[in-house]
Formats: sequence, structure tokens, C-alpha cells
Amino acid sequence: MHVVVNAAMSADGKISTREREQVRVSGPEDFERVDQLRADSDAVMVGVGTVLADGPSLTVDDPERRREREQRGDSPNPARVVADSRMRTPPDARVLDDEAETYLLTTEDAPVDFVSETEDTGTSVIPAGESRVDLPAAFDALEDRGIERMMVEGGGELIFSLFAAGLVDKLSMFVGPTVIGGRDAPTLADGEGFVADFADLTLRSADRLDEGVVLSWDVP
Repeated sequence: MHVVVNAAMSADGKISTREREQVRVSGPEDFERVDQLRADSDAVMVGVGTVLADGPSLTVDDPERRREREQRGDSPNPARVVADSRMRTPPDARVLDDEAETYLLTTEDAPVDFVSETEDTGTSVIPAGESRVDLPAAFDALEDRGIERMMVEGGGELIFSLFAAGLVDKLSMFVGPTVIGGRDAPTLADGEGFVADFADLTLRSADRLDEGVVLSWDVP
């Protein structure tokens, strides 16, 4: 599976405020770029924290891009994937609606009632791992379902876990002209953090967009 992590962050590396409130740091040109990335993907993934904080739909906005997907034999919107180790996804979350196929990655000891309630929304539940989602195993299961191109939109805990598991192929990020600050504000990659064997990147391009810059990195 080819995995692209995409995010927007402030000039000081924050992806939201310390209160986990989303801040708009990019503009219309970057929104178009992100919409195209979604349209080019088989699936779009977030962690449950992003679901709870932002209530995303993770669908393609532009009708023409949806038509192009259908013309090549795909569904109008890519599939959606939520990583949820602690079973916090509410059944009425937008990401579980019928706009696109949705997969929820959770643990093997997830309560039966949680699994049943989630499946009642039409969502496919994939158990992998005991206390935390085993991302490599879950990705293998997604590949078996035909997902080859995955776009990951956050948040920081999930992104760090993907880097730690060696699952990221490309990092694309918009850096905007805003300083958010705060020692407790989420960053691009939170989690435990590396103390050795850091995830090294190779810069592929740097392009000015809106009032910021898009940096694209390959992960060797």
C-alpha cells in the first residue's frame, strides 16, 4: 500500500490550538490541492481524535472530480478509514454516513455492543491488535479489500504511529503564515516521539501556495 500523509500546520508546527480547536492556516488553493489528493486516493484515513474534534466527512468536494472517479470505475468518494483503539467513535459521526464506504479499525477486545452498533451504520469493523490497533495488520486487511492508495489526514497521534510502524511513503504538508503556540498544542507527529532511529525524509519539492508553502517529502 502507498501511504501519503497530508496535513496543514502553522509556521511553528502546530495543527490545532492547545484546546484541540481547528485553526484555518491554509487557503482556497490548498483546499483544491487537498481535494485532488482525496480524489486520487482509494481511501482517506484519520484517527478518532480528529473525528471527535472536527467531525469531518472526508469526501471529495468538487463534483467534477467525483465524476472523474466514476468514469474510471471508482465510487464517487474514496473509502474512509478511522483508527479507534478506545472505541470512542459515536454512531452518528459524519464519517459513518452513507456518502462513502467506511472502515473502522479497532482492537480485538472491542465490546460486542460497540461493534454491533457501529456495523449497524453500514461501517465495516476491522479488529486488529489487543490494546491498540495493530496498524500493519489492519493495513494488510485493507489491502485485501482493494485499498492500494491511502491518504492520511491526521491527527498527530496517528501520524506518529504510522511513522513508527514504517508505513509512510510520502509526507505532504502546507505550512501557513500563522503562529499558534502552546506547549500542549498538537503537532504534526505527537505520540511518544523518537529518541533514536528518527524518521528521515528526502525533500521532493517546495512550492509557494496561498500565503504559505507546500513541502513534499519522500520517506526512503
